[in-house]
Amino acid sequence: MQDQKQRFLFPDSDIRGELIRLESSLASITGNRDYPLVVQSLISEAVVAVALLASTLKFKGRLALQAQGKGPLSLLMAECSDDGKVRALARHAESLPTDRTNLPALLGEGTMVITISPEQGRQYQGIVPLEGPDLATCLEGYFRQSEQLPTRLWLAAGNGRAAGLMLQRLPSQVAEADHNALTWEHLETLASTLSGEELLDLDTATVLHRLFHDTPPQLPPAQPLTFGCTCSRERTQRALVSLGKEELQAILDEQGEATLTCDFCGHQEHFDAVDLAELIHKET
Repeated sequence: MQDQKQRFLFPDSDIRGELIRLESSLASITGNRDYPLVVQSLISEAVVAVALLASTLKFKGRLALQAQGKGPLSLLMAECSDDGKVRALARHAESLPTDRTNLPALLGEGTMVITISPEQGRQYQGIVPLEGPDLATCLEGYFRQSEQLPTRLWLAAGNGRAAGLMLQRLPSQVAEADHNALTWEHLETLASTLSGEELLDLDTATVLHRLFHDTPPQLPPAQPLTFGCTCSRERTQRALVSLGKEELQAILDEQGEATLTCDFCGHQEHFDAVDLAELIHKET
């Protein structure tokens, strides 16, 4: 199965959708990590969610979802670029509840934000209200309050795969508001009949035919999704410099070298004594 995002458009209405299926990119994200099953499921759903949300970007940039809290799940982060590169990570306590459908309890006193970072222009952040038991419900609340766009999300993960379906009603331009309202209600009802197992196991064409055979949507070309990390030696060097001259000197005196590992992809960058001394010299 190719990891991909399929947009679909309903003629004569202002309603659009996205359908995403992931497998190989999830293996790159979770393969080198000993995540418990509940965390694997959550991180998989988060990757699908940001890929769905990134489909709204109309510029080059990245969209990130980050949840932090004082509960058993201290960090959940997923990111997708406009060209379909995804990455994600999580941090958690040794002991975790097995029920992933109580996200606020997992986070404890937590916050969730969506960050949109254009390559050109100012960064934008939006608060996601933790008012639902799962990620899909929380994100629907975000669209309702912040974007004021009726949006429904269905997310599923399991057995190393993940999938997601999104329906969104845009401001009326093609059709009258009353027509859009009736069409939205009809399509939302149809989509709600899809089970999590069907979302995971059926291919894209089968899912869309199964749900919308009486109102066949238009299908632009699908977009591939792949794992992609933005780490580099230059970024790692800036992280070291941010520690400050005194901390760098202490590392040089005590260890004589430094090796930093990317939390997303596991790539390591090594800085020997000469490298550290050069960084310290630049800070003077």
